[in-house]
Amino acid sequence: MNYLVFGDVHGNLPALENLLKNEKGVDAYINLGDVVNYGPWSNECVELISSLDNCINIKGNHEKYFIEKECNIENDIVQAFFRCNISSFSQNEKIKMYLKNYKLNGFNFIHNISGHKYIFNDTIVNIKDNTVLAHSHQQYIRYFNNHLIINPGSVGQNRDIINMSNYIIWNTETGEFKLKHLLFSIEILINELKIRKFPNSCIDYYKSKKILI
Repeated sequence: MNYLVFGDVHGNLPALENLLKNEKGVDAYINLGDVVNYGPWSNECVELISSLDNCINIKGNHEKYFIEKECNIENDIVQAFFRCNISSFSQNEKIKMYLKNYKLNGFNFIHNISGHKYIFNDTIVNIKDNTVLAHSHQQYIRYFNNHLIINPGSVGQNRDIINMSNYIIWNTETGEFKLKHLLFSIEILINELKIRKFPNSCIDYYKSKKILI
């Protein structure tokens, strides 16, 4: 089977739609969480993912913030995004069903490993399983302590190139994890933030990031 493994959509509907359009031929999906917040389409992204057949959904920290209606990140821009998005969010029952983790073919799929703020491609980490995770928005495949650690990167908020979606295609027959990338228009998201009257700090966050033409 071919799995589309992705994470950190963060309310970016055009990026998610572009991904699903370009990878129509997959057999199943694994969503590693943080579908919501930042981008203005949290409801729509949750709804679109819930419409997919054979999709395993993992709960990220931003799903937890939305369920609890409280975000504990001490950052003014993050708090501004949270206030704007939580006020109109209506998909709590769906995201409450997301899993803490999921094990398949010797891999543990999880949003992040407890005890670590972020796990990057050079982070020293205590793991006991081959692990596929998200959260850092950094795409990589690495070995540590004889275990694989794999991160597909972010679909909707790549912090290196803001208009590039990163993800993975996992072939369970060959065992190959293939790192993949797609470009999309970030201007659609920026315009929607303006239409929905997000604060300038939120709009400037996306406008300040590097884009690839």
